[in-house]
Amino acid sequence: MARYTEPRHTGEHILSEANGSRSREQAVLAAGNLVAGTVLARNATGEYVELAPAATDTTKTAVAVLYAATDASAAHAPCVVNVRDCEVIDSALGWPEGIDAPKTATAIGQLAAVGIIVR
Repeated sequence: MARYTEPRHTGEHILSEANGSRSREQAVLAAGNLVAGTVLARNATGEYVELAPAATDTTKTAVAVLYAATDASAAHAPCVVNVRDCEVIDSALGWPEGIDAPKTATAIGQLAAVGIIVR
């Protein structure tokens, strides 16, 4: 029998957030086909990209979490991101492949600095 793995649902990573849409912003995803809950950074032009902890530019700093799955593999795509005043579920976050424990801890601290608390 074939097994089906259900993808992450929109907002599934959120434990709590501020009233209304204070925790979220509309943004642009520069690249990638990413699932809801992916930890994001900003590139030099201010667009969101998947966190790249080994990078030497701004993409190594975690600043947001993708609210809903977004496909920007062919071109930039509009998206919604959690950027402040929320708690997110650690096990529901999408981390870059191969990220190690120290870099994960650093990213969690970076998210806390902008008001995104990982529980």
